[in-house]
Parts: sequence; structure tokens; C-alpha cells
Amino acid sequence: MRHLKSDIVSENVDFNIASFLKDAAHRFENNFVFQHKVNGQYEGVKWKEFYHKILLAAQYLKNNGFKRGDKMVIYTPNCLEMLITELAVMACGGVAVPIFAYFKRDTANMLIEFCDPKFLIIHGEFQYNQLNTNLNVEKIFSINEDICKKDAKVIPFSDFFNYNVIPNEQQVLDFSIPNTEVCLNMYTSGTMGLPKCVQLTHLNILSQQVALKKIWNVNTTDRFLSYLPWHHSFGGIFELFSALYNGACYYLESGYGKDINGILENWKLVQPTIFFSVPKIYQTLIEQIQIDSSIEKVFFHQNLKFIFTAAAPLPENIANEFTKRGVKILEGWGLTETSPCCTIGSSDNIRQPGVVGLPIPGVEIRIDDEGEIQVKGPNVMKGYYKNDEANNSVFTEDGWFKTGDVGEITSSGLKLVARKDRIFKLSNGEKVIPTDIEKLIEKKCCYIAHSIVYGSGKEYPVAILFPNKKFFSHPGYDQTPEQGCFCPRNIEELGKCLRGCLSQANGDIQQKFSKIKIAAILDKELSIDDNTLTPSLKPSPKNIINKYIDHIKNLYGENVPLEEDIYVILLDDQLKNTTYYGRN
Repeated sequence: MRHLKSDIVSENVDFNIASFLKDAAHRFENNFVFQHKVNGQYEGVKWKEFYHKILLAAQYLKNNGFKRGDKMVIYTPNCLEMLITELAVMACGGVAVPIFAYFKRDTANMLIEFCDPKFLIIHGEFQYNQLNTNLNVEKIFSINEDICKKDAKVIPFSDFFNYNVIPNEQQVLDFSIPNTEVCLNMYTSGTMGLPKCVQLTHLNILSQQVALKKIWNVNTTDRFLSYLPWHHSFGGIFELFSALYNGACYYLESGYGKDINGILENWKLVQPTIFFSVPKIYQTLIEQIQIDSSIEKVFFHQNLKFIFTAAAPLPENIANEFTKRGVKILEGWGLTETSPCCTIGSSDNIRQPGVVGLPIPGVEIRIDDEGEIQVKGPNVMKGYYKNDEANNSVFTEDGWFKTGDVGEITSSGLKLVARKDRIFKLSNGEKVIPTDIEKLIEKKCCYIAHSIVYGSGKEYPVAILFPNKKFFSHPGYDQTPEQGCFCPRNIEELGKCLRGCLSQANGDIQQKFSKIKIAAILDKELSIDDNTLTPSLKPSPKNIINKYIDHIKNLYGENVPLEEDIYVILLDDQLKNTTYYGRN
């Protein structure tokens, strides 16, 4: 097996979340820890007051029967109240279980009930209206106290702070709890199916920060502007604890990343020095800057230290916009099960497609004979909750975690190839890596937001494409990646233009059997609401294929009646006599 680890020696981590909070409150006492918008302006809380609120919340929980190992589900968007609750739960020996704030009834109740919580905290009316009446929890708290007036069984969050004295930290926080105990349950994003409940320990979370301290400079002068949701490991562990551990100030993006103009408005107020995001948001930000050049000076201000990107490769044309302005790009890779960071790339801006850097200190990586990446280190989860089958299959006999990602070890570090469960075989037995083809397509045309390649058991691969529809009304004449590229205004014009780009993409594919023979542009956009996008804005291939399976069947010559507006692009003349549907 090929093997990779950092040359930097990792330090031993002998403290837990409670000890970390006590130390941080002492070292950063008068520094702002968190800021959020109140009446259009940012207002903050300093570490001294923040720690006091955590102590009060922990005292309340213990007084109401919350014991070591008990669970609190946190069903709310990012907010100060959520942060206090989560840290109080973990610091007093409990287990915090954040879930996406806008899951609808079926998913929300399934995730709540699965993890066996004692308490539940919700934000307000939306979350309350999703709950089953027979939910098996002892107490429900609400941040929005209007709910408590409607339902006397719901306890106002403000009750956490109804104490006149500062609690004794030794009595309400658990400084003695081993850091190998679970303190956080975090559901996976479910890109390939149902989410799994990952059990993470104090050590998993804190070892990462100790390691990162050795390879980057984040300090008390830094400002984070953040929208990444805390129910997801990228935002709720990696970014959040990077700010907390280093005494930086965490500014909550008031629009939760849903409105690019809102991000830019907050960007102007905060002037963040560090920004964590996913490629989709970077792409939209750059598009906005190219539409309105006056935004450029606001966004690329002189104190912007670096941006961090993860979840998917940052498109080369987007990365170039940062590089040419001297802004460092850090790219990383990891999974919820590795809490989450395993590797970080160099900040020298010499980037190679698919290469996600070297392991952080203390983490080791190896590649098995089938190309699967395996990880070992203090960041690896304890296991999945109530899922013996998955636990038995996901660890090797010698204790390494099997990530499900296929990769290669290069001179520059780890290179990602694809998810193992996305690689498929054609009917002739040849293996196809669909993500390679999808990247080629998306690189060729900025009007394609997402592409999904399918072909398991078939004679050839096909593609279904989802347009970046906002470009139809704001054509990107100055940002097309190909010379002479036409800027379409609808899917019919896009289809006519895209035929040439898809042919070029096919020309870049070496194996003849991997070439796309037919594609369809759907007049649709992926979304969280229909589970085609995960809450972290990643496409969910399995759900997309299931939702649009009739379109795929028609691409293989079936004749399933459909009324949706689509455009079919034929790339192989031998298929001309096959029955197709839609406009082409």
C-alpha cells in the first residue's frame, strides 16, 4: 500500500471541551468571540460573558436531570443561542446533535428519533410545526418564545439564565471526562443515500485544532464571516472551532449564505480576513463581481488573508480570479467521519486539479489495492450510532477508516479521483469514472451548474445537465472559458451552443467507451427541498438519478411520456434512428 503522513510531529491532546472553554475564556477574556446583526449593525459578545452564559446553561441542564452521555438535539439555524447550547451540552458531559434547521417533517422526526435524545431545542415556528406530537423526548425548548405561549409544554430558552449567581464551574462542567468520550453526533450529508449518525469525541474535534495550529496562522486579529451551517462538519467543526480555538471573532452572515448581495453587504461591514466556503458560493461571488466591477474593491480588500474551499474542487477559472489578485487559496479534504479535515493543500497557489494536499499533523493516509483512501489518526470517529453493519464494513482489521473515496498519492500530495460508489461498469465490463467526465463538462461551460453522468450496466454513458439559469438574464460575455463561446438566453440556445463543447469534452476523454453519446439539458435547478442538493449544497447523485430516472430511460431509447421542457444533444450519429423526446 502507498502511504502518506505529515513531516510535522503532532502534539498529544490531554484536555476536553470543558477545559478548552475555561482556558479560552481566561486567555481571550475581553476579546469578542461572536458577533451577529442587530437592527442592521453587528453587535458582539466577549469571551467573559460568553463563558458565563455557557456555565448558566450547563447549570440549568444539570438541574433538570441532564446527565453525562445524555443527548440534546439542536434543530435551529446558526445563532448565538445555538452555540451556547451546543457548547454547554458538550462541556457538561452530554452529546450535542445538530440537524439541518429546515428539514421537513419526515426527515426531521426520523433523525431526531433515531439518535435517542433526552432534550430538544428548536428555533421557532417552522421547526415546531414539523414535530410529531408523540416525539419521545423529555423536554422541548424554544429560542423563539412565542411558541411557548402557544404550547405550555415548550420551555423558553431564557429559562437557562434565570440564576442570580455565577455557577461554580467545577460543579457544572465536566473537566474530568476522558476526551475519548463522544460529545457530538453529526449526521452525514447523505450524498449517496440516507444520512449516517457519526459519533465524534472531544479528542476528534480538539486534535484537529492542535494540528492546524502548526501549519497556519489564525489568531485574535482575524475575523471570520460565516454562513456555513453548524449541523455540517465543515462549518460546525472545522470553521467554527478554528475561530474559537484561536480567539478569532466569528461574525454570523445574517443571510445564511442564501443571498449573494447580502453576503457582499456583510462583507463590506466585517472585512473578513478569512473566509470558508464551498465552490458554488465562490463561483456566484465571482460572477457577481464580473457583473458589477464596483464590488471588486470591497471583496478583495487588503486584509483578506486567505480563503478556504472544500466539499468539491474549486473550478480553475474561479481559482484564477483569486490567484491573480494575490489572495491565497487553501483547499482541504475530509469527511464527517474524520471530523472533518484530513489534508490541506499548500497556500502557494500552485494548484493541481484534484490534488488536496498533505495530511495534517497526526493524520496518516494510505491507498489500498483497489485505490480506496484509508485514514488513521485522532480525528477518526468512534463509529456510527446504532449501525453495526456499517461499523463492521468501514474499518479495516488493523483499525484504518475506509473513506469510500478513490485516490492517488502524488509528489504534491493526495489526489482525489472519485467516490468509490460512483464508479460504474458498462455492460462490456469497462469501468467509468463519472466525476472525471462531469468535471470536464462543467469546466467547458460556466452555464452548466451541475452534470450527472450515468451508465451502470449500459452500453455507453449518458449525461443529464442542469443549467445555471441566472446567467440567461445576465450573460457572462467576459468570463466564457472558451474563445468564441456563445452566451445563451435559454436552454434551447444553450443546447445548440453546448453541442460543440460536449464534443470537445469527448475529445479530451482518452477511453472511447467513456465518451458521452447523448445528453439532456433539463430546465430545472437542483435544490435542498427535493433532496437533490444536500444542505451543504453538494449534488446528491443517487437522489438525482432516482428523481430523473425516466429522463435517463428515454436517453437509452425508451419512450416514457414526460411534459418537462428539455433539450436533447445527440453526440453519436449512430443513434439517430433511436426514439428521443423533447427538442433537439
